[in-house]
Amino acid sequence: MERIWLEHYPKGVPADITDQAAAYASLADLFEESCRRYAHNTAYISMGATMSYARIHEKAQAFAAWLQSQGVDKGERVALMMPNLLQYPICLFGTLMAGAVVVNTNPLYTPHELHHQLSDSGATTVVVAENFAGTLQQAMPGTDVKRVVVTSLGEMLGFPKSLITDLVVRHVKNMVPAWHIPGALRLRQALEQGARAPYRRPALSHEDLAALQYTGGTTGVAKGAMLSHGNLLANVCQAYAWVRPYCTGDRECIVTALPLYHIFALTANCLTFMRMGASNLLIVNPRDIPGFVKELGKVKFTALTGVNTLFNALLNNPDFSKLDFSGLNLTLGGGMAVQEAIAQRWLKITGKPIAQAYGLTETSPAVTINPFDKVDFNGSIGLPVPSTDVAVRTDNRAMAIGESGEICVKGPQVMTGYWNRPEETAKAFDADGWLMTGDIGYMNDKGYVFLLDRKKDMILVSGFNVYPNEVEAAAIEHPGILEAAAVGVPNGASGEAVKLYVIRKDPTLTEAEVIAHCRTLLTGYKVPKFVEFRDELPRSNVGKILRKELRNQDAAAGGQDVSRPA
Repeated sequence: MERIWLEHYPKGVPADITDQAAAYASLADLFEESCRRYAHNTAYISMGATMSYARIHEKAQAFAAWLQSQGVDKGERVALMMPNLLQYPICLFGTLMAGAVVVNTNPLYTPHELHHQLSDSGATTVVVAENFAGTLQQAMPGTDVKRVVVTSLGEMLGFPKSLITDLVVRHVKNMVPAWHIPGALRLRQALEQGARAPYRRPALSHEDLAALQYTGGTTGVAKGAMLSHGNLLANVCQAYAWVRPYCTGDRECIVTALPLYHIFALTANCLTFMRMGASNLLIVNPRDIPGFVKELGKVKFTALTGVNTLFNALLNNPDFSKLDFSGLNLTLGGGMAVQEAIAQRWLKITGKPIAQAYGLTETSPAVTINPFDKVDFNGSIGLPVPSTDVAVRTDNRAMAIGESGEICVKGPQVMTGYWNRPEETAKAFDADGWLMTGDIGYMNDKGYVFLLDRKKDMILVSGFNVYPNEVEAAAIEHPGILEAAAVGVPNGASGEAVKLYVIRKDPTLTEAEVIAHCRTLLTGYKVPKFVEFRDELPRSNVGKILRKELRNQDAAAGGQDVSRPA
């Protein structure tokens, strides 16, 4: 297919990254090269403590040697269950250096969710922050887990206790002392043992599995996307090629508020910025916005990634606008649609635009990214990254420019399949080998891709398609609305109607005022028929609002709008 987008690439971005990715046999090679080249640079900053590239390599190799000393073989799965602590990159890179496969695990999983992931992946080793040991203890029976390593918030560098405040503790659940898990070992002990054990470098190639990244939990049974070393290396090189022209060298400092166990932060923050020797400011608890803003005030940050809800929360904190943004080179938004009103406020306060991007767990994740120097928010999800083909297809045929259909992807970053699920893998690709994303959108004549919505979230009102993103974007233009989520609910003859869930800024805001506001911006069939006010909305681990949960809650309530009398 013709790559019409190449003519509109930012200056300095190559069309192909094949040779760049081929320079590394594995992610372990990339990690070790960065640690050699930037040995004295600060790699991570966390709660006032820092760790250099040399130090993190030393610790990671010790963890790798410990895994090998315990009989962990190449390809064996190691689950990591912790928030953004210094321990995470140590165990991540140590696992990769041992030739094992990383199974990233959300520490806020329920025991049921965790049991499924451990059983499905066949993980034999788990590293867990002790605050979540209770969940692990309940989830372990019936799994293949043989060894558990536990770590505390301040264990790694001997933090002063004064640094381990209720900033984190008041937001974590299931706090159970580590010694309640029989046979559990402290991470500190594992690293001490590993430092005395021999390390054997495994033979790794692009074809070897690097990570099982679970996805689909909001739409069905969670599946493990198999991401090879080649997949992740390709996406790192693609992202690096895109951001490098906007960066100033190895003195970058990227803010990592999204969890590193999520594919967005893993690739964009941890791996891509590692390649340039940058520092990662780890935010343990981004939901504590005042604490988050306080941490931002301590460093000269140059890059920040986030989702729309995070940007919105920061903008609504009065101290955020007082920060020094003079070093900020780029802001990357993904995970969910960035709303124009939020992007405009971000530009006004920080002086830098939000570059909206798009990706999937199955694509490691980056597929498209906007140029970082485009001040005007165009609403697109960007141009396809190097070595990537994007097409809009319906029924195995390509749609014309401007016509909507399912966004489909080909490229070296596309997963090898779903772990132990050949039927699900077959469903993910069409007859021509395109990964079908399940997202509806179109491409313009310059190659910019525009996302309309998830196929499963689309609302059908009297035969007309309504895209929740459009309704939500219109709603939040009202000054009394903080956040909004639109879903389809059953509605007699019209099939479905739009229901809007709203978190208010103005406590006096009424349902009638919301509907009247939307009517000024949306055609009749798109206007919400029902409005329900909420104090909070269900969210994913990166803060994305879960529309499926809202639909389920509405169905459980009998489909009635609880903001009105029955």
